[in-house]
Amino acid sequence: MVLQHATWPEVEAYLQRSRGVVIPLGSTEQHGPTGLIGTDSITAETVARAMGELAGALVGPTLSMGPAQFNLAFPGTVSLRPTTLIQVIIDYVQSLARSGFTHFYFMNGHGGNVAPTWCAIQELHADRSLGREAATPLQFRLRSWWDLAEVNDIRQRLYGAGEGMHATPSEIAITQHVLPDSRRPDKLPAPALLSPGFIKFHAGDNHLDAQAHRAQFPDGRVGSNSGLARPEHGEALLAAAATAAARDYAAFLAGEPA
Repeated sequence: MVLQHATWPEVEAYLQRSRGVVIPLGSTEQHGPTGLIGTDSITAETVARAMGELAGALVGPTLSMGPAQFNLAFPGTVSLRPTTLIQVIIDYVQSLARSGFTHFYFMNGHGGNVAPTWCAIQELHADRSLGREAATPLQFRLRSWWDLAEVNDIRQRLYGAGEGMHATPSEIAITQHVLPDSRRPDKLPAPALLSPGFIKFHAGDNHLDAQAHRAQFPDGRVGSNSGLARPEHGEALLAAAATAAARDYAAFLAGEPA
C-alpha cells in the first residue's frame, strides 16, 4: 500500500494489523553526465515500493531532497542542510506516530542522508526520554539498498572496483530498468579508481565544498564507471534488493536484531 494512494479509512484499517511503515529517503543531485538528477530518489522509492508489495507494508512519501552541498557546483542539484533534514524526519515520524505507527523502516538511496537520519532518530528518542512526547517507544531501522548483502554481491560481481562511490553503475542500472526511455548513451572513459583509504574516509558522502568537489571530479562521477550500467542489471539488482529488504523488514517487525 502506498500512503498517497490510500484513504484515511484504509490507513486506519492497516493499523489494525501492522504498526510499521517504510519511508524512502533520496536526494536531488547530479549523477554524472548520463545519470538522472533524481537517481537517489528513484532507486529508494522503487526498492521501497517493491519490498512493500512483498511484505504487505505501507510505504510513505519519498523524501526526495537531502544533504548534497558538495554537488551544488553542478546545475540542477538541490541540497538541504543536515539540520533541515533532521527536522523534516522528526516531523514526518511524529505525524505518523500520532496516528499509531511505532516501527519506522527507512529505505535509503543517498549516502548523505545516513548521519542526519541517525541524528533525527536520537532526537526522537530524547524527546521520549525527557518526557516531551508520549512514552510509547518507537523502533527504527535504516538500510541503504546497496548495502544489503545480496545486492552488494551482485554489485561487486558485475562492476568490481568500477562501482566507485557516486553515479555508480548499479544505481544508474536501476533507473534504466524502471525508466527505459531515460537511458542516455554512455561512452565515457572509465574514471580513475579510488583508493580504499579514500572510500573509507568519504563514506556517507563526507566530501568538501562544492567548488573543491567539482574541481576534483569535473564530470561528477566519483570513481564510478557509469558506462557499465545495463537495464538487465537494474532488474536483477531491484529484485535482490526488494527480496532482501522485505525479509529484513519482517525481522524488524518481529523484534529481531539488525
